[in-house]
Amino acid sequence: MRMFALLIALIFFTTAHSADDLPPTLMTIRGKLIMSEDFDKPLPPPEGSTAHFASGFKGWRFNVVKRGGHWDVVDGTFKGSELSEAKHPATASFGFDFKNVVIQCDICLHDVTLAAKDFDGGRKTRYFNVRTCDAKDYVCSIVLNPAGMKIQKDDNDHAGPDKPVPLGKYDMPLKLGEWYTVVFEILGDEMVGTLNGLSLTGTHPLIGTDKHSVMFVSGVDGSVRHLKIWDAQPNPEWEKNKALLLAAQKSGEKK
Repeated sequence: MRMFALLIALIFFTTAHSADDLPPTLMTIRGKLIMSEDFDKPLPPPEGSTAHFASGFKGWRFNVVKRGGHWDVVDGTFKGSELSEAKHPATASFGFDFKNVVIQCDICLHDVTLAAKDFDGGRKTRYFNVRTCDAKDYVCSIVLNPAGMKIQKDDNDHAGPDKPVPLGKYDMPLKLGEWYTVVFEILGDEMVGTLNGLSLTGTHPLIGTDKHSVMFVSGVDGSVRHLKIWDAQPNPEWEKNKALLLAAQKSGEKK
């Protein structure tokens, strides 16, 4: 565990912060700012059709169907609450066309009562995902839960033969009611997920596809704030950073 922490610290010591002291990126360099949302006013309605969850719309899609839970802008945050009777997490999406991207936001898991142990579905498991979607389905995600963070290639066909593929996991207790900063980097078929300065990386061909929305998935009750999305450019330090990160990741898996 100590070696894992030391290697992570070395990566961030050798990675320069940007001029406005944003959290550092490892694989990419932030390019053009695509969107910035502080959730300080009601969100505008989307453009296009919201009939499908993954694509067909630009801007925010939420509170469209009961299955997607309920979302509210509350004091500079975007709060998603699962509806237990729907037996499905709360989901909200921001639609735009992209491929390589840096997504940054703060996430909080709220301390609300879970369902009884014998309750069949709904409000049993706390988690919050930052997820990307292609034209029809899920692509890849950063997943936070009280036990830590993981990154994965997602199930891209729901009831079909495709399955999620775990790409990395970091075990650390996340406190309910506290905010954690997430940086999600995608470049080609690689992704990096960083939680409060601790990073994981993984590769899968699906990650390199054209994407059409970013989805926020709130299991039970959670919020996002300070959302920013940039176009991503290659970081010339990535091969060095990647070697250190993979060594740290491997060390962490062995602990």
